Amino acid sequence: MLITMKELLTVANENQFAVGAFNVADSTFLRAVVEEAEQSNSPAIIAIHPSEHEFLTDEFFSYVKHRVYESKVPFVLHLDHGGSLKEVVRAIRCGFTSVMIDGSLLPYEDNISITKKIVEIAHAVGVSVEGELGTIGNTGTSVEGGVSKVTYTDPDQAKDFVDRTGVDSLAVAIGTAHGIYPKNIKPELQMDVLKEIHRNVDIPLVLHGGSSNPDKEIAESVKLGIGKINISSDMKFAYYKKAREILSSTEYWDPNVIYPECILEARKVINHKMHLFNSVGKASLYEKLESKRNDELKVESLY
Repeated sequence: MLITMKELLTVANENQFAVGAFNVADSTFLRAVVEEAEQSNSPAIIAIHPSEHEFLTDEFFSYVKHRVYESKVPFVLHLDHGGSLKEVVRAIRCGFTSVMIDGSLLPYEDNISITKKIVEIAHAVGVSVEGELGTIGNTGTSVEGGVSKVTYTDPDQAKDFVDRTGVDSLAVAIGTAHGIYPKNIKPELQMDVLKEIHRNVDIPLVLHGGSSNPDKEIAESVKLGIGKINISSDMKFAYYKKAREILSSTEYWDPNVIYPECILEARKVINHKMHLFNSVGKASLYEKLESKRNDELKVESLY
């Protein structure tokens, strides 16, 4: 079942769980996310960064939509960190049901301006929009980048931003960073900032840089309004660690021999995250939505 982010996170917020947004870089990562979601009966978000979109090409998404459309599990196809109108429109034309416009490095009024423009365009065709306020750190181990010094989201500004842009979800900065943290750095999320944002804003909140953070803090963030958590590095690290083990000890060259074990390692990480987010078994909560959509399709077929 392919649905919008607004539909997905509305149910998640009502039932106090979060949904993982897993960055898919190729068909093997897509398999890992979709197969684990179906096995765990958990909703999931297929996230695509613009650099991943460029690598995959537009044609790849015909396969993605075909794979998830008939599934009983709800999925969202989401553009992660869209940086321009061109990238957002490209994703919408490829059938994405959700887009993010990241204007977090722009002056505040410019961020509002571009986000509002994207909301107007996306909402006109039934696509959800995620905005971002504040900045995510950079560990130096992710293509998604980030900044050297985090700017925390201002709770009062967050309310103004949501009111003026009409976004469906808001990515907030509470101390996370993209990538895997070096051993000498221990991330500590600012839960007091998150609590205040949650009091001021009534839409789902998003946590970027979800990898490599303490499980206890991630679990607590879900209770404080986080409805979507982005995971990329943890999953990819496990996948390629296994790939390196296989390639360093064998002379294999067939993908169907090398990658199955890598997919299983990625699935172990995804399964752990789904349990941490409390989304396992929650796909059944979307059955009414699926039934409603089927009824609408039956009506449309009469005309």
